[in-house]
Amino acid sequence: MAVKPARTVNAIDQTRRMLSLVTYLRERPGARIADVARAFGITEEELVADLDLLPMCGTSFRGGDLLDIDTDGERIWWHNPAALGEEAAEPLRLAADEATALLVAARAVSTLPGLREGDRQALLRATAKVEAAAGEAAGASSRLSVTFESEGGVFADVDRAISERRRLWIRYYSPARDEVTEREIDPIRLVSVGHTYVEAWCRRSEARRTFRLDRVAEIKVLDAPSAPPEIELRDLSEGLVQPAAEDPEVVVEVGPGGRWVAEYYPHDSADELPDGGLRITLRTPDPASLRRLALRLGRDGRIVSPPELAESARRAAAEALAAYDGEPPAGPGL
Repeated sequence: MAVKPARTVNAIDQTRRMLSLVTYLRERPGARIADVARAFGITEEELVADLDLLPMCGTSFRGGDLLDIDTDGERIWWHNPAALGEEAAEPLRLAADEATALLVAARAVSTLPGLREGDRQALLRATAKVEAAAGEAAGASSRLSVTFESEGGVFADVDRAISERRRLWIRYYSPARDEVTEREIDPIRLVSVGHTYVEAWCRRSEARRTFRLDRVAEIKVLDAPSAPPEIELRDLSEGLVQPAAEDPEVVVEVGPGGRWVAEYYPHDSADELPDGGLRITLRTPDPASLRRLALRLGRDGRIVSPPELAESARRAAAEALAAYDGEPPAGPGL
């Protein structure tokens, strides 16, 4: 089976593409999907995904101001191109709280480490224009500030490494093994599925891996070029974790306090239990990784099968309790 070459894709690139796509489609009514995809250097599937998102954009959330773009599977039609025209658009007016939120966010983003200097300068120029337009309403924003947690800096470094095609060194916490490891990775793309992840080629495991940004303890952009092998990008429209039919089956029973498991874990079935809980059947290539789920659930859930995994989870819980009971008592005032 032929493999598709890996292609750098990130949120900033997609935003730039979609802005260009609006102008392109406005000037070419009835454009063919194949021609547009070829012009933008993307697949037809990626183009259709962009078209699904564009109708959520516009000058406001009122129906007539949203982009009315659709496709018949072959051509693309824009039914209200005047929605972005000067003849239809109303002057943008920001309330004081809107201006404050926008200015605080813009200043915070401009301080992100790893942000490309050209993007930073463009953002500062736009901020100055908003300040001038907001007048007195901009005053409150100067008294507020936002400090990003570590994920913000990690995102900026990953985004820069992808755009400059450079390798990354990271210290990464793996909850399944409860350990921090060091590794070099060749980043491929940033994806957001609940959390933000970087999909990359891991030089330590010599395989594709996905790393959650808020679990990166330390990161460095290396001088070495990023050179991931040619691999087919996975379709993540159905979620980041997509168990295969041949993966081992695990059955978990949870009480009312553990119903969230069915929302976060892809599963085959979730049957109601008399006490308001659920009996959840799911598949995973690594059943042992669910031991931590069992410990987290505590009295709100238990692994039912396979029996060896259920017993392993019980032993892990007993060892954790024994270690806790064996701790010396806290001193005075603690």
